Amino acid sequence: MSKMLEGKVALVTGGSRGIGAAIARALAKDGADVAISFAASKDRAEAVVEELKGFGVRAKAFKADQANTDEVSGLVAAVVSHFGRVDILVNNAGVFVMGQVHDRANNVGELDRMFDVNVHGVATAVRAVAPLMADGGRIISIGSIAGEMSPWAGMADYSATKGAVSAYTRGWARDLGPRGITVNTVQPGPIDTDMSPKDNELAETLSASTALGRYGTADEVAAAVAFLAGPQASYITGATLNVDGGIAA
Repeated sequence: MSKMLEGKVALVTGGSRGIGAAIARALAKDGADVAISFAASKDRAEAVVEELKGFGVRAKAFKADQANTDEVSGLVAAVVSHFGRVDILVNNAGVFVMGQVHDRANNVGELDRMFDVNVHGVATAVRAVAPLMADGGRIISIGSIAGEMSPWAGMADYSATKGAVSAYTRGWARDLGPRGITVNTVQPGPIDTDMSPKDNELAETLSASTALGRYGTADEVAAAVAFLAGPQASYITGATLNVDGGIAA
């Protein structure tokens, strides 16, 4: 059976767990060689790498702090040096911090780091990869349904970071369109991961808010990313795809 991504190289940032690891697996199953980045979980990242190799592809983990622009640029360079190319970039690494705008007790440093990871890290990765990516490449960023809605107080900063990713996506689609490089965003809703398990204190409310009445899975997000990375999605760019169970319907 032909694998639609065979011969391609993908970089998935934050690929050591959760949605990132599921995306890495989906791309490897479709035949892509896969690089993943991690900030601290080396053992988990290496475990994912061994799993990916089981699909018959090349795989390697690279340490990089997504909040550090030098490390992000170095990550892209290291992946190209090791694999020879990058055809697919998945900006998955992200952090979540809540804080109401009037609350003087907020840890402003944490909020600033969230912008560094969720916005500056994504922008830096795209700027670093664009000159090195062959025509016809794929750039996919993992946003959040919070990029277009803030259902609770204290989400403004996080929503702003994810809204920025969607805005960048539309602009970058114009910038890179002449080279056939597509740029899209996938916006998950409530997804069952170790960072946001389906049995947390908000789970019942979140599940009831979706049209399907349940949490999604990391594999369901990964399937959307794999589609956008494949040849069937060659005429989709500048788009935002919600994988949210209808929470924004």
